[in-house]
Amino acid sequence: MDYNRLGKTGLLVSELCLGTMTFGNEADEKTSQELMEAALEAGINFFDAAHNYNLGKTEEIVGRWIGPHRDQIILTSKVFFPSGGGMNDEGMSRRNLIRSVEKSLQRLQTDYLDIVYLHHWDDNAAIEQSMAAMNTLVEQGKVHYVGVSNFSAWQTMRAQAVAEQRNYAPISVVQPMYSLVKRQVEVEILPMAEYEGFAVVPYNALGAGLLTGKYLEGGTGRLDEAAMYKQRYDNAQYVEITKKFVAHAKEKGVSPAALALAWVNSHPLVNSAIFGARNLDQFKNTLTCLDHKLSLEERRAVTALSVDPPRATD
Repeated sequence: MDYNRLGKTGLLVSELCLGTMTFGNEADEKTSQELMEAALEAGINFFDAAHNYNLGKTEEIVGRWIGPHRDQIILTSKVFFPSGGGMNDEGMSRRNLIRSVEKSLQRLQTDYLDIVYLHHWDDNAAIEQSMAAMNTLVEQGKVHYVGVSNFSAWQTMRAQAVAEQRNYAPISVVQPMYSLVKRQVEVEILPMAEYEGFAVVPYNALGAGLLTGKYLEGGTGRLDEAAMYKQRYDNAQYVEITKKFVAHAKEKGVSPAALALAWVNSHPLVNSAIFGARNLDQFKNTLTCLDHKLSLEERRAVTALSVDPPRATD
């Protein structure tokens, strides 16, 4: 396991980050704890959660396990999506941000979060009040660093401008979607991150399981179970890319899941790539990506199986 500096935070994080979205749903508590133990044993010190994952069950599972390991782990959560059932228990209002973080701290049984991501842009909340709320949480010591997830480049820079103008805690980390079939991040978000010094921690490297090839063989998974993911990957071009990619992986004798994650991680601007699992077999299979550090030539060969997104100025 290699470790990278997380942007300008000074933190050292493992090149892989354990995503916990399956905890309390596809993975029961026993399996979730086994996954966290296996991750720690493999050298992963970066764990990613969110306040809405499985209605808070995910954070509760992590919280019941994390006690003796807290100081070893860089722990994150996110706020935006509905969680508590109330009409104001969502979005980036000052009320929801502060209340949601406090509830996450209780569920996770910790007094601080290393990173809290604004999980989605909110058209109904002024970004000034959202960044002010995050600054309050940082000043209180409940959050150490601010991140954004699913923000466009302009939204990220608008939030960062507010932080700079008002001397608030700045954005330190961006968490975009990135995979061989979803390369839009290369157009503006990655160049922005390089210029601004933001850490980059992408998710969905396997394309919600698409790039594992299991759907080509009649398998099932998130694309069948979640309408959001089905819509996100409902593109015939993605299927054609996957067919070429899976054939390439088999030709190289590499697990498609491992190669998909290795490809994302081989981008020089990626600090740590998030991946999750439903069971230990999936975890161990994907973890073999560590055995396949792609050279520039190998990365280019895999990239050529996809379609280059047009430049922002095209």
